Amino acid sequence: MIFRTFIFVFVSLAVLEAQEQEKVIVKITKKLPYFYVKQHGKKIKVERIQDVANRLSDDFTKTSRPCPPYCIEPIDAAKGVKTIGELELINYLKDKNTLLIDARPKEWFDLESLPKSINIPEKLTRAKSIRDKLFKILGAKKRGKGFDFSNAKKLIIYGNGPWSPEASKFIKNMVNLGYPAKKLLFYRDGLQGWKILGLTTIVHKAEEIR
Repeated sequence: MIFRTFIFVFVSLAVLEAQEQEKVIVKITKKLPYFYVKQHGKKIKVERIQDVANRLSDDFTKTSRPCPPYCIEPIDAAKGVKTIGELELINYLKDKNTLLIDARPKEWFDLESLPKSINIPEKLTRAKSIRDKLFKILGAKKRGKGFDFSNAKKLIIYGNGPWSPEASKFIKNMVNLGYPAKKLLFYRDGLQGWKILGLTTIVHKAEEIR
């Protein structure tokens, strides 16, 4: 009896989920209407804004900023580092061994960020004094004078957008410190690109490295 009740509830939930998905007008892909991630123990639904008349109304509507410092960044941040788009980023979010890194200053991160991202400001990666602690947090193990990166996290790094230098600087700094380029991914479109597609963003407190 309990088993039958469980099956009934499971099927009912599946039907409701299918009905909800059918109502989605603006999907992420033809087969993906939305997905969920966990952040700070909370389940977050990531989807695109359903209002097809929606327009950005914040600072990310700007087309031009002083250059320098806000110059157009190259598509390749560093040799051996792969540049990815939104769909690749979404697929990597399912991987427990991948971290999404917001390389912007803390005050920007606190205002708005991508779901499931943590804040490691680019300035923290400039000094060798923090290297050992940072690498340890990211899963690397000290081996003599070097590191074993076998179980180190793969990192996706983003900033404000293609005009934002924080992400590419973060990547260059990490490579210079010795982090493997093959374990770094560059999301060049950043927060602006994510918002232009109407995808869910989060306001939260930064997870700092102390």
